[in-house]
Amino acid sequence: MSDSAYVYPIRLDRQDIAELLPHRGDIFVCRSLVIEGPHQYSGVASWPLDNGVIRGHFPGLPLVPGVMLIETMAQLAGAGLLAGDPYVKTLPSESVGVLAAVRNCWFKNPVKPESEVTFSIKCRQMAPLLVQVSSQVSVDALEVAKLEVAMAYVPRDQLFSPLAGQTA
Repeated sequence: MSDSAYVYPIRLDRQDIAELLPHRGDIFVCRSLVIEGPHQYSGVASWPLDNGVIRGHFPGLPLVPGVMLIETMAQLAGAGLLAGDPYVKTLPSESVGVLAAVRNCWFKNPVKPESEVTFSIKCRQMAPLLVQVSSQVSVDALEVAKLEVAMAYVPRDQLFSPLAGQTA
């Protein structure tokens, strides 16, 4: 499928994103995603005050953990790649992007729960099954983080198969 088969921007709401990703529960906080092109996305997320992760992260002074910003960026990028990147459509069916490396992260300002957090994401194909993902993260136009990770494509049925029977 060529880029011309896609009409950008592609807008996804929370339900659309959930249909693309396996994430559920407190770790899934994506609200919306705009796919501006095959490798450029803008997403919004927010963590409610009653989120299990937030309740345990500094009781009395709730903050969104930096690792949750990384995870949410990876989820938004994964959904964007699955819905808007023609190359991903050529991969084996049921492939999913998994976090392969955290390359560079700067947390510049704390993120409070219930804030609308905006992720401006750019992706770059590094190898047939590897994508570099970078993002500027902001709240009310204030930059709160700069993140860079690598994601690898893996067939869903292989996610647990090699390690499932192994013990430490």
